[in-house]
Amino acid sequence: MTANVLAPGPIETDFNNAAIRSNPQMKAFLTAQTPLGRVGEADDIGGLAALLCSDQAGWINGQRIEASGELICDFCHLVFLTT
Repeated sequence: MTANVLAPGPIETDFNNAAIRSNPQMKAFLTAQTPLGRVGEADDIGGLAALLCSDQAGWINGQRIEASGELICDFCHLVFLTT
C-alpha cells in the first residue's frame, strides 16, 4: 500500500464557484500569482490522481505532490476562507 497527498492550487469547480468563477477580481488575482498564467481545472488534478492510483505509481510513497501551476501566494488559502 502507498500513501500520498495531492496538494492542488486554486481549481475552478462548482464547489468554489463563488470564490473564483463568479468573482473576476479573485480570478485575476490568482491568475497573476500563478506563473502558468491560469487557474487550474479539474482535469489538471484528475490526471495526477489517476496516475497515483495506477500501477505506474507503485514506487511513489509518502509524498506531498503539489499541483498548483507554481502558485506563489502563500496566503491564498486565507482568501478562500474569508470569501
